[in-house]
Amino acid sequence: MLGLTPKIVTTLLTVVFCWACGTPPTVVSNNTAAPQAQPTSARGEIQFKTPSGWVSERPTSSMRVSQYQLPAAEGDADSASLVVYYFGQGQGGSVDANLERWIGQMQTADGKPSNSTAKTENMTVNGLKVTLLDVSGTYAGSDMGGGGATQSKANYRMRAGVIETPRGAYFIKLVGPQKTVSRWDQSFQDFVKSAEFKG
Repeated sequence: MLGLTPKIVTTLLTVVFCWACGTPPTVVSNNTAAPQAQPTSARGEIQFKTPSGWVSERPTSSMRVSQYQLPAAEGDADSASLVVYYFGQGQGGSVDANLERWIGQMQTADGKPSNSTAKTENMTVNGLKVTLLDVSGTYAGSDMGGGGATQSKANYRMRAGVIETPRGAYFIKLVGPQKTVSRWDQSFQDFVKSAEFKG
């Protein structure tokens, strides 16, 4: 016997139960170059296949399901950053509201939102409705959570999107120098098209 009283056992079971219920859905990486711990259950989660060459990073906030660094293309000083966000069912705003906000973060030379150059695309991926954005200009945005400092980066490109699942929307945002984002554009599309919800 371990000498645990019924009160201690009850407390431990409560902690374990609450922890299990509070665990958000996660992204499963199939990147053999950067293995990650696999969740114990795939139910209620979205899974992606991580493209070769992407560097998986530890998420810097609870709103970030996963994040990656995409190495800079030759001639670019900065790498690109891709983050997958999940805020919970019914959270994070509508598709249109996010598209409008993202476009507003990318400005033209005269400081106006890049509405005229923004391109959107709708598709269905493994039964999930997906809306993607492609916009270039001077990046003047911050993190989706609003906690990051506003930046001003010329000649940047953003590939962002919303994937709608039964558990709520997942938000993907890729930002970096135009040349670097262009280098990884096909792998970004492959990443999105690999999305699969495990309900």
